[in-house]
Amino acid sequence: MPAATNKTDLLAVTQKEFSKLQTLIANIPDEQAKRKREEDTSIKDVIAHRAHWIELFLGWYRDGQAGHEVFFPAEGYKWNDLKIYNAQLRADQAGLGWHEAKDALEQGQFRLMQLIEDMSDTQLYVGPMKGANSAWTTGRWAEAAGASHYRSAAKWVRACKRADA
Repeated sequence: MPAATNKTDLLAVTQKEFSKLQTLIANIPDEQAKRKREEDTSIKDVIAHRAHWIELFLGWYRDGQAGHEVFFPAEGYKWNDLKIYNAQLRADQAGLGWHEAKDALEQGQFRLMQLIEDMSDTQLYVGPMKGANSAWTTGRWAEAAGASHYRSAAKWVRACKRADA
């Protein structure tokens, strides 16, 4: 699927993929959501992870706009440390309940959509995101944190549900 190139398309794809994921996870019971699967990961972990990464993106954006140093993906980590970072994130979120994870995702979606709504096409898609040290625009980063992450989470959740059937 090609990346969005304007605000209207970004809003649409972000809402579309969030709605699909939200529908998919709506009736998953607590026990099924918390069941550990490959790489000691549960559906709850994947949903909480997606919520966390929205917050990371929002922080990257805020820090870049403020002229602060932006840590990608997080302070003390490099992109090739993602497995370590994500394992630590799962450990940090271990006490998070299923309903809390779903709520965190909804809150992240709300804040992400709010940011996109408040920006113009120019702010989203002209020039790289400040502080990102890459050619990606703010809109592209927003899509990666939102719609793309929702799509991959939905694929993983569907696989879990098929395995449970």
